[in-house]
Amino acid sequence: MFGFGKKKQSVLSPLSGKLHAVTEVPDPVFAQKMLGEGFAVQPDKQVQEVLAPISGKLIKLFKTGHAFGIVGDENGLEVLVHVGIDTVQLKGEGFELLACEGDTVSAGQPIVRVDVPKIISLEKDPITPVVFTKKAQVESVSSPSGDVKAGAKGCTVTLK
Repeated sequence: MFGFGKKKQSVLSPLSGKLHAVTEVPDPVFAQKMLGEGFAVQPDKQVQEVLAPISGKLIKLFKTGHAFGIVGDENGLEVLVHVGIDTVQLKGEGFELLACEGDTVSAGQPIVRVDVPKIISLEKDPITPVVFTKKAQVESVSSPSGDVKAGAKGCTVTLK
């Protein structure tokens, strides 16, 4: 009732940039939380490594590099990191894979390298939603606002 005994998990920011609420993502699928609760990062305009936000198994890594999914070791939290809006249309341009689907990864481990200036030059928004796709797992998400460095805490998830 009061949240005593609830499990909380810190989730790292996959990129350096500015933190935003997922409701601010300019795509209704993310903004309306159709894929789940979460947060987003508007990345700094430089080439960056996209880091694993939690430790776990890389259950999906799109060959285009624009998105990946992890199931956490600690409690099975499912996390989707989607680099940019409509970036699947770039067919991998501006992305380089640094890990393989099926890998066990540590929080903070580089998964993909993204050329943010290139994504912008190709007229795609590089904002990166980080969502928790198993809605039944997540009670709430608390995320600070402002600037964040890749690998720093992006949010705290309270699990049901």
